[in-house]
Amino acid sequence: MHFFSKQVPGYALASTFVALGGVLNGFDTGSIGAVTEMPSYLETFGHQSPTMRGFTVSLIMLCGAIPATVAGHLADRFGRLRTIIAGAILCTVGCVLECAAFHLWLFLIGRALMGMGQGFALTNVGVYICEIAPSRSRGKFVSLPQFGAAVGVCIGYFSCYGSIHIDGGMSWRLPYILQAVLSAIWAAGSFFLPESPRWLIQHGRRSQAMEELEKLNFERAEAEKDVLRPIETAASEVGVLKGLHLIFTRQYRLQTFLAVFILSFIQLSGIDGVLYYAPTVFAQAGIPSQTASFLASGISAILMLVFSIPATLFADKWGRRTSAISGGIILSGSMLLVGSLYAANAVHSYGVARWVVIVAVFVFAIAYVSTWNVFGKIYASEIQPIKTRAITNSMATGGSFMANWLVAFATPIFLARSAYGAYFLFGAIALLTLAVLATCMRETRGQSLEDIQNLFVQALARPSIPSVSQPL
Repeated sequence: MHFFSKQVPGYALASTFVALGGVLNGFDTGSIGAVTEMPSYLETFGHQSPTMRGFTVSLIMLCGAIPATVAGHLADRFGRLRTIIAGAILCTVGCVLECAAFHLWLFLIGRALMGMGQGFALTNVGVYICEIAPSRSRGKFVSLPQFGAAVGVCIGYFSCYGSIHIDGGMSWRLPYILQAVLSAIWAAGSFFLPESPRWLIQHGRRSQAMEELEKLNFERAEAEKDVLRPIETAASEVGVLKGLHLIFTRQYRLQTFLAVFILSFIQLSGIDGVLYYAPTVFAQAGIPSQTASFLASGISAILMLVFSIPATLFADKWGRRTSAISGGIILSGSMLLVGSLYAANAVHSYGVARWVVIVAVFVFAIAYVSTWNVFGKIYASEIQPIKTRAITNSMATGGSFMANWLVAFATPIFLARSAYGAYFLFGAIALLTLAVLATCMRETRGQSLEDIQNLFVQALARPSIPSVSQPL
């Protein structure tokens, strides 16, 4: 296969390409909130109540939750890449229906298919990268889909900022045409990627695994240390119910709890409320026009993208616990500050309070992409043994989709009735998440996937609470 260059390692190219799924996810996140405010969209589908708008925006996560919970079982049985490709094809069909819709029900069907596709594909993207990247740079590559999401959010905001000036329905359809093209490229290109060598070894296909390792440009010593070890049968191979029972046995329950908790609660902190409804958030803070609120949303996306670059590049330099705890402090503080200003009735279309709110929202978004957005997917995948990785990651990703749905559905209702209530709720959840992470997380930076399991075995034998930056 000539797809891989000798100058750039194959695992780097494969990880980067499959991370296009993150770009697609971010593109929708950055565009749907703005699209549902465009006059041409409202002319096509009619005015929507806050509840219906929340349902339309959040449907993609609701329909992604169920596929996400079974995607790990399918990936263990049929392969990581086949499951990702199937999800990417569903995403492509969903995007085409969205951009072609003239009735709301067809637009909603498109979003439902898009959500199902993301549930199948994004659940396994992190697992796939985690299994093909060497331990010394695993964090950097596993964080690529999250970096891609930041890129996608930026593209989504500015595609809407540019297309709002187009006359007719093309102003809201253009973002979905671009998403359909991107999704088709993601699906077609994934056919040329190598399968996970760990999955192949797990299924007794060692000779093919060696071929894929060569395509991935793994050094022999690295492969012997990280990949070519005896591997247990995957949990999903013994059946779904037995697999679910296994991941909650004493040996694996701490890793399972942490993965599900992290991927769910970092979303409940409110980031999707800020991303999906940024134009509404900035308009409520006192920015006067729709174009100006779209621009402010685009500026926040640029800042998020800029700060996610060093966060991705240095993912293997900064400790996972340090990132989790420092991020939790900033995120909870930002939300509680904004909630306090709204509760005191200090935010108006004039005065300094509105700028404090805007800056606090910027700080919240930047802190999230620099810390929780990076460590969450990495940590949830790398702490699982190969035996339970896919099925546990599926459950955790399903929880993440449900959390996203709750936030996306409830935020416009909250903002319409009680702005400070939404911010206080998000701030309290961020504080709770911070407390749990500070208590339960073990440092995993720079360790092989197999050595991480020994760390948790030791933790079960003799529990302890590590410091913020010191590995266990």
